[in-house]
Amino acid sequence: MDTRARPIAPRRLDWLNDETARWVDEGILTEEAADTITRQYVPSRAGSLTRVISYLGGAFLGVGLLWLVATNLDELSPLVRFVGIVLVWLGFTASAEALPLPRPLRGAFRGIAAIAFGGVIFQAAQSLQVPAYEPSLVGLWGLGALVYAYASAGLAPLVVGIVTTMIWFDWQVVASSESTFAGVFAVLVGGVVATAMAALHDRRRERFADVWRLAGGVLVLGGLFVAAIPQVGDRDLAWSPALLVALVTAVLLTGVTVGRTKGLSRWEVLTAALIVPIGLALVAWDPHVDDLDTVSGEAWLSAFVSIAVYVVVAGAVAVDGSVRDRTLLVVLATGALVVFTTMQSFAVFASIMSGATLFLLLGMLLLATGFVFDRARRGVAANLGEALP
Repeated sequence: MDTRARPIAPRRLDWLNDETARWVDEGILTEEAADTITRQYVPSRAGSLTRVISYLGGAFLGVGLLWLVATNLDELSPLVRFVGIVLVWLGFTASAEALPLPRPLRGAFRGIAAIAFGGVIFQAAQSLQVPAYEPSLVGLWGLGALVYAYASAGLAPLVVGIVTTMIWFDWQVVASSESTFAGVFAVLVGGVVATAMAALHDRRRERFADVWRLAGGVLVLGGLFVAAIPQVGDRDLAWSPALLVALVTAVLLTGVTVGRTKGLSRWEVLTAALIVPIGLALVAWDPHVDDLDTVSGEAWLSAFVSIAVYVVVAGAVAVDGSVRDRTLLVVLATGALVVFTTMQSFAVFASIMSGATLFLLLGMLLLATGFVFDRARRGVAANLGEALP
């Protein structure tokens, strides 16, 4: 084996072998040239493991720094606290961008810098006598992390930015409207925005697209999860400026995406947009489940419709992840479906059938529809020109 060979993920090497074989068959490459190309790479999962360990270490270190500062606030003067967290933020940012670090360690340092930036925001706010429990502070944190992510092309700051931005948005909407209905609306609209962002990144920044797409899946499935809870709470939709701006943004992004993309990316965005009114309809449908010992026929129907909707949406996310070869999307859809079914078994069906019986019925339903989903997956892949095993 050539000691200079570059280690890559086995999945990528399999793809390269298939492509070079096709190029040889089409006369684009000779067999010797194809062999020379493929010998430059060896399969290895060490890089993925190193990346996971580095990112986990960065996450724990970043949270630990914020925790250390928070637990020692009374022992330090405001100036020392502020200067200290600023030096930590600038130190990790400079190290990530200026030092010749290995790629996983560089990503971890960028993540720590993005987390430390939140400490800078909150410490500055405290020095200026701004209340700590203010959603705008989280919004500034998220905005700064997103700016840093796009300036540095770093995935870790992008994850921090997306998470904090969505926390700010939903917090802002719920705080200003005091409505569960508005909160669900905000999460579902956020799913549309994230999915549209993923589609717009598909061609030039595939890694960013994967993060945005995963965020879209989390938001869509999370919004539907809350929407389908019988005791969801306030069902009156109270509008707020933040929600209106987000809705307009989602509509504009959907229009731009539909115009600039095609195939699976376009369908992902349109499906996410369709789920918004479906989720709102589930919130508006009140089956009046006040006593878990007595379940009405309407509650039965509501639960079955909710499960059916969730099975279809989770199945669509799983198919999407399978077609794109993104395991996290498949795991997300499967886990969300199991948790949702467990919740429904306690919320509505507890007095009628056991959770085990409900899981058996759902299992049979999934097995019966599994063949249909698989054929749909293969059909979508064939239409997109992708090769599936």
